[in-house]
Amino acid sequence: MAAKLTLETLAKAVKAGDIDTVIVCFPDMIGRLIGKRFQAEHFVESAHEETHGCDYLLANDIEMEPVPGYAAANWSKGYGDFVFKPDLSTLMPVPWLSKTALVLCDLVDHHHHKPIPHSPRAILKGQLERLKSLKARAFFASELEFYLFDDSFREAHDKGYRDLRTAGYYIEDYNVLQCTREEPVMQAIRTNLQAAGIPVENSKGEWGPGQAEINVRYADALTMADRHVVMKNGIKEIADLHGKAVTFMSKWRYDLAGSSCHVHSSLWDAAGKSSLFFDPKAPHGMSKMMRHYVAGLVTYSREITWFLAPFMNSYKRFQQVGTFAPTRAIWSHDNRTAGFRVCGEDTKAVRIECRVGGADLNPYLAFAAILAAGLAGIEQKLELEPPFEGDAYSGKKLREIPPTLREAIALMKKSKMLRGAFGDAVIDHYVHTAEWEQAEFDRRVTDLELSRGFERA
Repeated sequence: MAAKLTLETLAKAVKAGDIDTVIVCFPDMIGRLIGKRFQAEHFVESAHEETHGCDYLLANDIEMEPVPGYAAANWSKGYGDFVFKPDLSTLMPVPWLSKTALVLCDLVDHHHHKPIPHSPRAILKGQLERLKSLKARAFFASELEFYLFDDSFREAHDKGYRDLRTAGYYIEDYNVLQCTREEPVMQAIRTNLQAAGIPVENSKGEWGPGQAEINVRYADALTMADRHVVMKNGIKEIADLHGKAVTFMSKWRYDLAGSSCHVHSSLWDAAGKSSLFFDPKAPHGMSKMMRHYVAGLVTYSREITWFLAPFMNSYKRFQQVGTFAPTRAIWSHDNRTAGFRVCGEDTKAVRIECRVGGADLNPYLAFAAILAAGLAGIEQKLELEPPFEGDAYSGKKLREIPPTLREAIALMKKSKMLRGAFGDAVIDHYVHTAEWEQAEFDRRVTDLELSRGFERA
């Protein structure tokens, strides 16, 4: 079966008995796929138009508990419905599941059918709309890192997520022998994602034992975000089907390398044929527009950090130097110690890589925040500071990536740039999300506190 499905080809596949289930889903605030499984005949007949779900699904926490205090959805409003509107351009087969297809949805209001403004897909679409005045398109790629374990998800849960066995047992960065041991799962991930229509370029071993990275082809920003969430969900499901577990936590163990999500971006003309970032006559091939864009990223980097590091755990990546996780929000040429790195210089593939984000980010929110900062740089004609050279970990008086969730929340909350780009209601919604995450951890007693203080305090 061809990877690309249309409603017509889906109907034929249903009639032939090749597909009997359609997963109708949307990305939530965390970036998870949330939705329903439809009998395929019913989807083809009518559910391809719309279905409904409770609006608490964009007003809850990672445990799926309704969180009090959201303006958009709460008990006083009765937690009503919103509408899932399938985007049929995202319809795809799910080769790792039997006779199954999947479609991503936009969320619209139950009454007037306008987009739900705080839904992640709508937020990214809003920033893409701003590009029209520049006659530009945004292209992105996200490099996902994760750890693979010999334990299953259920076994990991039953062990309290302690004493887990990583699939590898020494650093395997680019190590072919070590990665061969993980290949039954990794090959299944690559080939199944490819068969689903997600163009996988490669996978490789990363710095931690059992840590892997998977890369897919550069694409327009919305397509890449859609691929990212399907890919992340698919990796979990494929690992689970093999009796394994994976984690996309930014820092699952303090003494091992964290897992990042490096985000590459550039702007092209409306047809997607010519890079607006490339000027063969400019130093390093960086056009004036690219320099303004990168200036926006470094200028507003601290304000957008929460959208790249949304959890308490996300900030553990920034606590150790020399682990390839950046601690300074500066830019450089081909320097992995900087928060922003120019890649492909002096070619039409020139782009900026944001190295701040962890594997736990929501791609729609991360891409939208990156675009908002970059567009602010273009609109304000910000001048780009000189590139940093050397070891940014030991650099003095350099712009710091917020080291804690609390600091990132404060910066997001007072950001005029973000409020102008996303709107006050959207920023207030996600500030509340972040403050709830902080409050949940503030009231918890950790294992470290017990081991250090039970007897000695």
